[in-house]
Amino acid sequence: MKRYAHLADLEPLVGQEIGTSAWLVVDQARIDRFAEATGDRQWIHVDPVRAAAGPFGTTIAHGYLTLSLLPELFASGFAIDDVKMGVNYGLNRVRFPTPVPSGSRLRARFRLLGYEPLPGGAQLSVEATVEIEGAGKPACVAETVSRRYV
Repeated sequence: MKRYAHLADLEPLVGQEIGTSAWLVVDQARIDRFAEATGDRQWIHVDPVRAAAGPFGTTIAHGYLTLSLLPELFASGFAIDDVKMGVNYGLNRVRFPTPVPSGSRLRARFRLLGYEPLPGGAQLSVEATVEIEGAGKPACVAETVSRRYV
């Protein structure tokens, strides 16, 4: 994990990669829990037998499940020691170029797109590229916007 002592240390890093997360596994149990929590029980996600005969040969994670993993991926990707609180401010753009087969390992790379000072903190725009181990295309590319306070 990449560590930064101060939030302000990120300002000169706009345009650069600021961290890479640990790998995490997206297994069928996680997919099923997400389906239950959201009510999205489409067969491509939750029916391994039917999905085996489908276009991907197995069940796949929901795109929004992949997106919802960003907080966990961020937490292992980089840390800012003097930040006491962070809040989600939103997303500017999200794409899901490749499906995530059940059992895949994912990680994210984070590139700082913008740093805007705020009273008591800063607003960060970060491009998160979620990679699937062994795949040629990312599972998700999202521009996140958060506010971090010191």
